[in-house]
Amino acid sequence: MTDPATTTITVEIATRLKGADQHDLCDAAEASILEGGGFGWLSPPPREVLETYWRGVLVVPERSLFLARLDGVVAGSAQLVRPTRNNEAQAHAATLTAAFVAPWARGHGVARALIEAVESTARGDGFAVLNLDLRETQTAAIALYEALSYTHWATNPHYARVGDAWVAGYFYSKLLSDDGDAA
Repeated sequence: MTDPATTTITVEIATRLKGADQHDLCDAAEASILEGGGFGWLSPPPREVLETYWRGVLVVPERSLFLARLDGVVAGSAQLVRPTRNNEAQAHAATLTAAFVAPWARGHGVARALIEAVESTARGDGFAVLNLDLRETQTAAIALYEALSYTHWATNPHYARVGDAWVAGYFYSKLLSDDGDAA
């Protein structure tokens, strides 16, 4: 394992996938899905489905794809989803979704850097609230979100179905400024 003191973490907003990025992103997503953090997938889809998915994310105007790199290699990602223009009542709130870090990159601070980059962008875009949801089984992610002052405001006991069992989903939000107004 790489020494966390000597690793370099960077986070960027991707406007296109260049070089080995698509391959690395698909590899990281597949590994994350196999470890139970698959942002909806329970088993990795065929590679062409993942490739199409990532290319699709890049063309949705309301989405920003964040890539986290550990020593230059894509190790995880997250998406910032802005409300549609006709949603005036919720124009103050964005959503953090599809966040994951590959198992080989965990324990280095990649997830924290990714979340903080999404928060910073949301704040810079004038959003007052950031929402997210995830499965109850994602205990490390839950602990991190709670450590970063996200508030658990609801539980859906029928959020996901894994095999024959229901898995609850937890819903969180965070005010991005002290007074709840856009920063």
